[in-house]
Amino acid sequence: MKHTYPKTEKLKSRSTIDLLFSQGKSVSKYPLRLVYVPLESDESDEKIKMGVSVSKKYFKKAVDRNYFKRVLRETYRLNKNMLLDTTDKPYAFMFLYQTKERLSYQEIEEKTVQLFEKFADSIQNKEL
Repeated sequence: MKHTYPKTEKLKSRSTIDLLFSQGKSVSKYPLRLVYVPLESDESDEKIKMGVSVSKKYFKKAVDRNYFKRVLRETYRLNKNMLLDTTDKPYAFMFLYQTKERLSYQEIEEKTVQLFEKFADSIQNKEL
């Protein structure tokens, strides 16, 4: 499995982002949250569209927000095969960091794996 995060996989569509926050469902594993919505298959050639966000409410300095966005993108890139294995249709995701705490990279990666497992469980339960 190639661990990449190509430009085509980045969530940039304003309409898709609006759809995510109006109709999307979410799973949380403190302090991370994953908001997701299924996409129409003709909208995209990619199976996953992923965006990351760190609130200005928690980190006032852009340098801090950018650091945590880089960490979130990296943990997603290394563990996205968990999402790809559980989804059969295209999804849009928004990956959010929601705390003032400055967790280490290892803690964030652990939480990311747990969050992706929780997402996989919620998808499996929905299909049953």
